[in-house]
Amino acid sequence: MIKVNNLTKIYRTPIKTNNFLQDLFARKYEEKKALNNISFEIGEDEFVGFVGPNGAGKTTTMKILSGILYPTSGNIEVLGFTPFEKRKEFLKQIGFVMGQKNQLLWELPAIDSFQLAKEIYEVNDITYKKTLNNLIELLDAQKLVEQPLKTLSLGQRMRMELIASLLHQPKILFLDEPTIGLDIFAQTTVRNFIKEYQRMYHATIILTSHYMQDVQKLTKRVILIDTGKIIFDGQLGDLKEEYSDEKTITITLERPEEKLPDLDFKYDYQAPLLKINLKKEKLNTILPEILKKIDFSDLTIEDEPIEEIIKNIFMRKKDSPS
Repeated sequence: MIKVNNLTKIYRTPIKTNNFLQDLFARKYEEKKALNNISFEIGEDEFVGFVGPNGAGKTTTMKILSGILYPTSGNIEVLGFTPFEKRKEFLKQIGFVMGQKNQLLWELPAIDSFQLAKEIYEVNDITYKKTLNNLIELLDAQKLVEQPLKTLSLGQRMRMELIASLLHQPKILFLDEPTIGLDIFAQTTVRNFIKEYQRMYHATIILTSHYMQDVQKLTKRVILIDTGKIIFDGQLGDLKEEYSDEKTITITLERPEEKLPDLDFKYDYQAPLLKINLKKEKLNTILPEILKKIDFSDLTIEDEPIEEIIKNIFMRKKDSPS
């Protein structure tokens, strides 16, 4: 579905000086390499999380793959097309949702914008009605589509944006921060919808998000990118196995009113829960010693949170010599 080989994108910014004639006739530029020779492939029906800090190159990559931006160099093939040629047959097979930008008409009800999208993508009446009804039902949006967009909350507007982007049943869907700014309930609604949509329509989806819960709950494969370079590409489970070196142990004490014995490591205790972080290699030796000193009624051992794992990867890369 998507093949990227040695993709590079360089932005050129003019350097202003105090010499007007030089700025006019001999302007100099500062170059910033947003993407640095990256390569990857994404297959049919895959759901890939594209993760990285601000300015890492995530959105730039997605804009190039969708034909919005022109690459500086490299070979890109999406659905057998070269994206920046913007052929009609290509554009009718992709969808792009940006959490920070509206594509619907602000003053009108969303249903009017849906009609416009139907005509733009040349969706026949039967397919349009069936798809629209399915999407509205999945998002529980029956009462929202008739209201002017400006009267809706941010979460409700995002539901309308998703419907508009999916009416033509795109084979590839680009989701750029679809839950940004949403409250926890709206985030859950959007996540559940995206997951169910892919199950029903088998779309290939690429997701960028700063909310690691989006990535963890929706994707199996992640691509980590930083300063324009891919630093990891693989299964989420492999990422945890390779980069996580801690386990979180939560112990429920039998008698929380009792004073804890001396423990030779840092811990967090909020009765009746005792939480301890231990290195994986020390788990089998230290945990039995802890349990000898306390009476407990329950115990759980969990992996390090995905947010911490990814944060530590980027921190280590930042601190390591280049």
